[in-house]
Amino acid sequence: MKIALIQFAPVFGDLKSTIESLKVLLFRAKEADLVVLPELANTGYNFDSREEAFGQSETVKDSVFLDFIQESCLQYNFTVVTGFSEKDGDQLYNSAVLMNATGLVGTYRKLHLFMNEKNIFEKGNLGLPVFIVDDVKIGILVCFDWMFPEVWRKLALQGVDLILHPSNLVLPYAQSVIPSYALVNRIFIATANRIGTEKELSFTGQSIIVNPRGEVLAKADMLEQILFVDIDPELARDKMITKNNDVFKDRRTDIYE
Repeated sequence: MKIALIQFAPVFGDLKSTIESLKVLLFRAKEADLVVLPELANTGYNFDSREEAFGQSETVKDSVFLDFIQESCLQYNFTVVTGFSEKDGDQLYNSAVLMNATGLVGTYRKLHLFMNEKNIFEKGNLGLPVFIVDDVKIGILVCFDWMFPEVWRKLALQGVDLILHPSNLVLPYAQSVIPSYALVNRIFIATANRIGTEKELSFTGQSIIVNPRGEVLAKADMLEQILFVDIDPELARDKMITKNNDVFKDRRTDIYE
């Protein structure tokens, strides 16, 4: 599977301009099987209020942004995971959606809200679903979910080969711990971060793809960039770290759950 991470800056509150930028970037990523966009790619991030966020958000069933993503999937024959500010009735979620040429495949809603997000979004209520794309088992986390090792381990125990991680990271820590999460869970991780500044927030870029050995396969800088990596999911299905040690079977679940 060829993965492309698109690191860019959505235009805050200007969906038309964001789509125009993505038209160029998705064309450049057309050789990929799976494309990953950052968190809240349809709106930008730094809302002043819940009302402002709600006014810019869309539902998964009626979305100009997701219609554009689906059209791109149809045109280039790839699958896309993108951050998405999601309205559902009177609720608002910081979500990530999985799209292909047929439309919406599934949705993940961010479990762990960061700073002012707590005043804007509801906590995710869809758990930790697992999706299958081209026989690869995929989990999704969003940005600040990175801080909680339980979610990485639970997805790994559910058999995922790859965790996709759309992000708007502002703290300088996540990219340095992603290799450790990949190693201890023996999975691939692809973090698609954004760049740029919105009001007082500056985003850290440095999108990263890591293999089950904790080795960095590709890492971006602080500019608009696309990372391409070919992965072999079979590497994530081998949990042996020595000839005598399976990192999951050796867990002492009699001591810790």
